Amino acid sequence: MTDVPASGVRDDESSERRTNENESQETLPEDLARRLFDVCPVAALVIDSTGSIAFANERAAETLGLPREELIGRAYGPSEWNIYYDDGTPVSADDHAVTRVFETGAPEFGFEHWIELPDGAERWFSSNVAPLFDEDGSIEYVVVAFEDVTSLKRREKRLTNDRVRLLEFRTDESAVPPSLRVEDGETRIEIDSVVSLPDGTTVQYMGTSDLAASDFVTAIEEVPHYLDVRLLSSVGGHSRVEAHSESETVAHVFSLLGGRPREIVVAPDEVRFRGELPGDVDHRTAADEIRRFHDPVELVSEELVYSPSLLYDIVTDALTDRQLATLDAAYFSGYFDTPRTSTGDELADRFGVTRQTFNQHLRKAERTVFQHLFEKSGADGR
Repeated sequence: MTDVPASGVRDDESSERRTNENESQETLPEDLARRLFDVCPVAALVIDSTGSIAFANERAAETLGLPREELIGRAYGPSEWNIYYDDGTPVSADDHAVTRVFETGAPEFGFEHWIELPDGAERWFSSNVAPLFDEDGSIEYVVVAFEDVTSLKRREKRLTNDRVRLLEFRTDESAVPPSLRVEDGETRIEIDSVVSLPDGTTVQYMGTSDLAASDFVTAIEEVPHYLDVRLLSSVGGHSRVEAHSESETVAHVFSLLGGRPREIVVAPDEVRFRGELPGDVDHRTAADEIRRFHDPVELVSEELVYSPSLLYDIVTDALTDRQLATLDAAYFSGYFDTPRTSTGDELADRFGVTRQTFNQHLRKAERTVFQHLFEKSGADGR
């Protein structure tokens, strides 16, 4: 009687099974590895021992903005790419993760850097780098799998940059129409929001307690770049208007630079523009942009202040541009007021879409806000 191991499988059966498994692996299609490499959803490069790119999958070509035929044979280091650390220091060939893996044979994970692409765009990548050994144990290739984390880095920067610059610029009275100029005292116009529309125009929401409603509308209508002005409300001596502009305005400058316009102050012989910019934006950049509208212009005051707005930043990052614009316009136009000062049809007409499309954008934006407010991610933003 033949002895049978406790496993119930004889040695010859086990050996045969292993042989069949090995044969099955050996009979896999020869091009399977290349096919898997090509369809891999993660961008991947294979670097040979000369430091040149030997293979690149389609995702890598898309991410780097170059056809695969232009990537093959190209060096991975700074001779061919402008690669930088977070602080703007260039990544040298000796400091590159690929170089270190070739030298040590040990994989490296989470190598973060930003790179200037051929079209001038700056993109952040997080790379995992590992060696491929030949039969003799020598490193034959190094594989780089990388992911575009630009949006995550931008969010991180916004969440950690908790300071803003409060700026005030001054120009002469020609910056406003004659009906807004004053001989004494000041007229203050608050800027609630600037919303960019799909056709390239903008809608600006403004309010004041220093002018009668009719005078406020008339004054804004006299500004050449406004196409039309609509009075939204006049309550308790405070009037709010919606002004449709065919071009950028000074208020739009703050928005384009990642900040927010706050106020226009009209005083005798001068006009002052107040707003906030991210703490890392140089005031000279804003001044140069404002000079496109009014020259001369000078900086009157600058203050760096603590201004956390985590939930706002998280939500604006999560919304698409169209959803954010829709929600912004709905809120500042009085769509959520009781009674409403703007209807869905009026807002849909502003955006050049049907009422149904406008409602879809608005509902998606509202859901995103509520999701971040009430679900787990919202706890981090409170």
